[in-house]
Amino acid sequence: MASFSRRRFLAAGGGVSLAVAMSGCSTPIGSSLTGAQPSTADVIFWHLFGGGDGENMATMIETYRESSGTSVESSLLSWGNPFYTKLALSTSSGRPPDVTVAHLSRVPLLAQAELLEPVADQFAAAGITEDKFTPAAWEKATVDGTTYAVPIDTHPFVLYYNTALAEQAGLLENGTLRPMRNSDDFVATLQAMKDSTGNEYAAVASITVDPSTCWRLFLMTYSGLAGPIVEDLGTRVTIDRAAMEESFAFLQSLTGDLGLMPRTATSTTSSTLFSNGEVGFLFDGVWQIPTYRDVEGLDFDVVPFPALLGPEPVAYADSHALIVPASPGRPDERTASAVRFVQGLLDQSSTWADGGHVPAWLPVQESEEFLQLQPQSNYTEAAFNAVYDPPGWYTGAGSDFQTAMGSVVASVLTGATDPAQGVDSMTNSLQTFSTARPPV
Repeated sequence: MASFSRRRFLAAGGGVSLAVAMSGCSTPIGSSLTGAQPSTADVIFWHLFGGGDGENMATMIETYRESSGTSVESSLLSWGNPFYTKLALSTSSGRPPDVTVAHLSRVPLLAQAELLEPVADQFAAAGITEDKFTPAAWEKATVDGTTYAVPIDTHPFVLYYNTALAEQAGLLENGTLRPMRNSDDFVATLQAMKDSTGNEYAAVASITVDPSTCWRLFLMTYSGLAGPIVEDLGTRVTIDRAAMEESFAFLQSLTGDLGLMPRTATSTTSSTLFSNGEVGFLFDGVWQIPTYRDVEGLDFDVVPFPALLGPEPVAYADSHALIVPASPGRPDERTASAVRFVQGLLDQSSTWADGGHVPAWLPVQESEEFLQLQPQSNYTEAAFNAVYDPPGWYTGAGSDFQTAMGSVVASVLTGATDPAQGVDSMTNSLQTFSTARPPV
């Protein structure tokens, strides 16, 4: 594994001012950062979940507390670089939480910085083993042959559709969207939706000021044709120029010549158009299911994207995972409590799936309870076809990398940049990332 010090991780993750770091000194977080004794609990747990996910996680924690008799001290932190910086600070000070959450796209960096305990014998003894997880998620949790995280879900980029409009357009087969084999089928399906409804557009995706969504759409399309755009932990650019230009040209045709999608759309625009039946399709992540589930008069379903370019379907995805931060002084009994807590959350994956996530824990994913859950069980296949951000110190959820890449994609989708220029812009940006040293 390439050397990557904790100090360099802290700098690369974005600085947190001393005032901010110390602002919670009376909390478990503040105590961990300053080296003071955290509040007493069998398990200290940090997570990133607000909204519906936060409510589901709170239910899971409380259920575990009641069933196990274990005390759990749970703290919600700010999502993104601030969280990962606090994690590094607490681990470097020797006072990390016992268990915390991370995106799998960030795990390679955390592992390189030696911030994580491997998923080792204690987990195997509890039955937490590779054969019980979605393969793509377990593979992403594994760095240089060592597994450092326990995936709890996969949350892929998927295709939402209005079932009433799809039926009107003759697009349903046995009650679900007719299978599509390739980009020609996909375009024909969108065109049939547009023609049938008389709407200006068939589909929508959030493009304006939303580089992450643009990036997800692009990487999903490109990955059907080619491998990672960077390799060797992000230090070597490995784009396939022809595949990238073809991907840009296809996506631009949807918003341009074919007129099947608007060239500019904010997240609010996308939500409004889909909720009001002004488009039949929405390109978005599964985490939006709770948003549309409560829209009165909207009947929708969700399926994986078909193979857009290339022979096999691909789904851009990330995963939430449970990690045990490195702490050489952690007593064995606390590690055992942490393992039992992780097991307890995995066993409640059906509750977690309420937020749209596909459980990574196969005993739940294959259970009758989950198979009856709609629409979540309709797109499980996407978790097996998942492609994640390529490993690199600068990649992953909420990163500047996603912002830079997605901004190039947005420029192509709006028509401001042609496909060849898009390749040049993305290549130049990748060269900058790949040759930059993590700040020290």
